[in-house]
Amino acid sequence: MDSKTSSTPSPPPRYNEVVCVGAGLSALSLGSQLQIQYNLTDFHIYEKNEGIGGTWWANTYPGAACDIPSALYSFSFAPNPDWSSSLPPQGEIKAYIDSVASKYGILERTSLSTAVTRAQWDEGRDRWRLSLRDVKTGEAYSHECKILFTGQGMLEKPHYPKIPGLETFEGHIFHSACWDHTVDLKSKRVAIIGGGCSAAQIVPAIAPEVEVVKQFIRTPHWVLEWNPIEYTAFNRWIYRNVPLAYRFHRLLVFALLEWDFRLFPLSRFAQGQRDRVREHCVKYLQDKTPERYHKLLLPDHQVACKRRIVDDGYLTSLNRSNVQVYKERAIEITPRGIEASDEIHHVDVIVLATGFQRSGKFFKDMEVLGRNGVSADKHWDGIGGIGAYNTTAMHDFPNFFMLLGPNSVTGHSSAIFAIENAVNYALRVLKPVLRGDASRVEVKERSEKEYINRVQAKLRETVWNTGCSNWYTSNGWNATAYPWSQLHYYYRSVFVKDKDWDVTVSLPS
Repeated sequence: MDSKTSSTPSPPPRYNEVVCVGAGLSALSLGSQLQIQYNLTDFHIYEKNEGIGGTWWANTYPGAACDIPSALYSFSFAPNPDWSSSLPPQGEIKAYIDSVASKYGILERTSLSTAVTRAQWDEGRDRWRLSLRDVKTGEAYSHECKILFTGQGMLEKPHYPKIPGLETFEGHIFHSACWDHTVDLKSKRVAIIGGGCSAAQIVPAIAPEVEVVKQFIRTPHWVLEWNPIEYTAFNRWIYRNVPLAYRFHRLLVFALLEWDFRLFPLSRFAQGQRDRVREHCVKYLQDKTPERYHKLLLPDHQVACKRRIVDDGYLTSLNRSNVQVYKERAIEITPRGIEASDEIHHVDVIVLATGFQRSGKFFKDMEVLGRNGVSADKHWDGIGGIGAYNTTAMHDFPNFFMLLGPNSVTGHSSAIFAIENAVNYALRVLKPVLRGDASRVEVKERSEKEYINRVQAKLRETVWNTGCSNWYTSNGWNATAYPWSQLHYYYRSVFVKDKDWDVTVSLPS
């Protein structure tokens, strides 16, 4: 595009009633529900990546799959009876996302490769003004809206560990969330750095084709026995054609997952339940792996303190002669491999399965400014940490809602369920604005602070606060987990407490 002279006036900013930042599952749910509940199509979505789907667009590593039963990994308004198994692969999930997006016209209302760098509330005009940047061309422009949602998700930016010598490696090195599919792993020596869920999926997926795979972990995770269900054609026919069959299946799976909530409180009953699960996990580990791994892979933290690994072939793969696991507190990368405590491992490829950034700013690459230009970060500094009323709203940030926001992860159930709760709650709160009876809604300061303090107090009474290093807690503040059950979150999202909200009524023109 030709550059314009300074005398040329800038075009007026684009306007939509609703804008959402991020085109993952949250945006998909929001865009669909705006049409279903309000017949509203005046919305737009901005996504910095080249495709929709969020984490399911980005994570394409070998073995990538859902670790939540698929019955709960579809929207309630778009159930999917055609899953191939209870733990479907990434490609199948992405196809489902694309089908829902197509049904509700999400793509034609989405700008890809566009980053939102700044969002600022205009008090005099009751609008949000967004600063945008085309990721490919660098072109900057703006967009205004009445209502702003953010749906970037919590697992957005890959975490690159500070390992000495990382930049000196002469082979291929990449993060699992940015998998380099141009690299042929056949007969290669591959190192996997990391011991979490992604690594546990990658190892068994690549083991049959590589010469050797060496996994380096610092802290082992508890591995849960899981027997994935392969859905037959008959199962899928039943779910599609027998009234309420699939809904009953979803309800049953939901109830089973809700039972896992019993593991989180710091109560005598919960401790007993964690001890029972621990015994089962230890026996499962010993039954499935060679003896040399029985102690090496035994965690020293309580069950449920860190995210668990759902086993879908990982422990069995450790019996292969070309799979090796090393527990190392510190490693150094050399031009030809990895130097551990007692050996130098020569490898051709290094994969960093080291998760995502969780500390620091909630909005990684976007500045959000509320009333009087106060940033979200400064707002949270005044509270004591990152938080939001009912996981989604902040005082001094009118008409602003976060989807899958602070303290929305339940730790035992589907993120999609949490997303739907947040979307439906926000749309209930926004009802007078969307119907033209009010210009803005805003949670009251006292209500926000009381809610956040209650959440943090409750979280201090959970297993996440027992000392293990996890992605939920940072410096004693847990901005990730929801301290109650998913059913409790649903209940809070159904009923809006009017006394907690200020609604500015629109005056007749």
